[in-house]
Amino acid sequence: MQLDTGSLVRTRTLTAVTDGAPVAVPDLDPERLVHLQFRRFAGCPVCHLHLRSVVRRHAEIEAAGIREVVVFHSGADELREHVAGLPFAVIADPGKRLYAEFGVESSYRSLLSPRAWWPVLRALARGAVEVRRGRQKAPSRTQDGGRPGLPADFLIGSDGTVLARSYGAHVDDQWPVEKLLTLAARARTVRA
Repeated sequence: MQLDTGSLVRTRTLTAVTDGAPVAVPDLDPERLVHLQFRRFAGCPVCHLHLRSVVRRHAEIEAAGIREVVVFHSGADELREHVAGLPFAVIADPGKRLYAEFGVESSYRSLLSPRAWWPVLRALARGAVEVRRGRQKAPSRTQDGGRPGLPADFLIGSDGTVLARSYGAHVDDQWPVEKLLTLAARARTVRA
């Protein structure tokens, strides 16, 4: 069951895979929003490319009062090898419990949409170069939660209200940083 804008998310504490730090969702700071991203598997080339765009603008995202929390349906050990050095919390959910709770689906259609073909080819080419240069590890052939999956994005207020949400129609259908910043600014204006 998918969540709608206005739905309430129960408070929970997740664990970051890189340092074991507790991650509160929603954020305990009443001034901070959480951008909860659901991605595919550890080493997903399209996810990796997208997250690099988030890393490049991370200071701007934080300055807007947004905390990034990224969830993958891979195990923590596999995930650590792919997310070391990311400046935000990454959560392992190999049992896909969070995916189910938030209504995030797995589907082979994630790769079949013509809108996904160019991003997939670009990500594969870029990933191959990065693997060859030793800057990135290739994804494992088998994944805990499988390879098919659709991305999803949620902007969550400190009271647990879903302020905005998007369920991806294909593998590259996630919020670009500019949209995230616009949604956060709009949500703050509406709530003021």
